[in-house]
Amino acid sequence: MAIIKGIQAGITGTGKYIPERIMTNADFEKITDTTDAWITERTGIKERHFAAADENCCDMAAKAGLAALADAGLSPDDTDAVILSTNSPDSIIPCSAAKVQGMIGASGAGAFDVISGCTGSLTAMLAAISGVSCGLWKNALVIGAEKFHDIIDWDDRSTSVLFGDGAGACVISRSEEGKGRFVSGRIEADGEKHGLITAGLGGKEDKLDMKGQDVFRFVNSKLPPFVEDFCRDSGTAPRDIDFWVIHQANMRITESLFKRLDIPLDRTLPNLDRYGNTSSASLLINLEEAMTAGRVRPGEKTAFVAFGAGMTLGALLYAA
Repeated sequence: MAIIKGIQAGITGTGKYIPERIMTNADFEKITDTTDAWITERTGIKERHFAAADENCCDMAAKAGLAALADAGLSPDDTDAVILSTNSPDSIIPCSAAKVQGMIGASGAGAFDVISGCTGSLTAMLAAISGVSCGLWKNALVIGAEKFHDIIDWDDRSTSVLFGDGAGACVISRSEEGKGRFVSGRIEADGEKHGLITAGLGGKEDKLDMKGQDVFRFVNSKLPPFVEDFCRDSGTAPRDIDFWVIHQANMRITESLFKRLDIPLDRTLPNLDRYGNTSSASLLINLEEAMTAGRVRPGEKTAFVAFGAGMTLGALLYAA
């Protein structure tokens, strides 16, 4: 079952950090065989941001995390857990979440990383929801952060134009009666397709490699039925969801999903054109902007949907 039971868990704060340096499609035209028209038509991306040379993944994560805590009216000491989703960590040992915990002064909080492709932040949210719902934590800080600049293969024009850096965060806390709460959640993986998106450690293998057409076909075939099944098991239907927070990977994927599910495209708030694919930061950056724009409204249902390397899929239902 997809239904979440126990203590109600809700979103009490959101935050983001976007690095200043911008790289437009015109900039890519100068370094690789591509055009603004080609990139825009196939992805919907116009520009993306990259971290400064002396700015790492944990720096961005800490800034987004502090912004989310401030939005929730909490101090770092109020945090019981710091969960960081990233596919570009500063180090494997120690985990980046522990470094962020120390940077923001969340003394006493537990900390761990989640590496699950672009679905990672949704997986981290589900872990936070579980910890709050079972009574283990009162407040969990979830962060998605990426510094993809260093792992992009700049010689690969098909993938280098897709990604950007940034961080998003949210605080998940015990929810008072009548306030917003998570209703259901689900994650799945098709590990037989693990080779479609890869990045290793050391040498050439540390660069991101993606079989783009295969990924596109996988997502378009697997994501719609996954979302339909999730909604059905959650006691609702896609057409009854008021707003969708979607992983920002490719506008063609989002448009295809909404067409398949017969959902108006104005029920989401795309920002892919400004940031590119920020991987595990994407969903939480999108959430922060949706909350700021007042799109997650009391009395309405919001769905979260993500997909990524692994190949992984995830969904959450939130009743605001």
